Amino acid sequence: MKTRKWQAIIFDFDGVVVESGDIKTQAFANLYQAYGEAVMAEVARYHRLHGGMSRYDKFHYFQKHILMKPPLTREEERELDRRFSELVMEAVIASEAVPGAAELIRKEFSRIPLFVASGTPEPELNMIVQRRGLAAYFTAVRGSPTPKHTLIADILATHGLPPDQVLMIGDALIDLHSARLNKVAFVGRVRHGDSNPFPEDVDVVPDLIPLA
Repeated sequence: MKTRKWQAIIFDFDGVVVESGDIKTQAFANLYQAYGEAVMAEVARYHRLHGGMSRYDKFHYFQKHILMKPPLTREEERELDRRFSELVMEAVIASEAVPGAAELIRKEFSRIPLFVASGTPEPELNMIVQRRGLAAYFTAVRGSPTPKHTLIADILATHGLPPDQVLMIGDALIDLHSARLNKVAFVGRVRHGDSNPFPEDVDVVPDLIPLA
């Protein structure tokens, strides 16, 4: 499962480049601590099932379907975003790299363009990438609020990339669906011990070592 045949690679970030999935699961739960353990558990469950989705979409879902409250105001959304960023920013910057990710990125960046397409807000994502010393390796780092399938479409169009020559690596169904909408090849990352969310026809790896 080497990457020599591809002319560009698009990476999801959390759970693909860095081991930050559990950090964000706990942060979402902690945001709703005041509502009790049952709500925290349901928030965490929904987040795990919808990895890669914009945090803003999750905030609105939690408000409507879990808390059963009126829609979030713009100010309430901003406050949730601020608190979430405080909970995760430094932890994600300090988190371990996914095994093989740094090696794959460093090996390929001089050969082909590399990109990030993530559900993390774009300014925050760029800051994390920069502080982890990875900014120089990526041609573009893209994040929410733009939907992931649109991020991929924008990357293909802006850089004149034929979809059949591009690989995406992701760890969530939204990554797979976004890749398929754009006719881009896909490899799923599923950690040892985690349940596999992908259909049987999807190639999966436990980390990025087999690709490096």
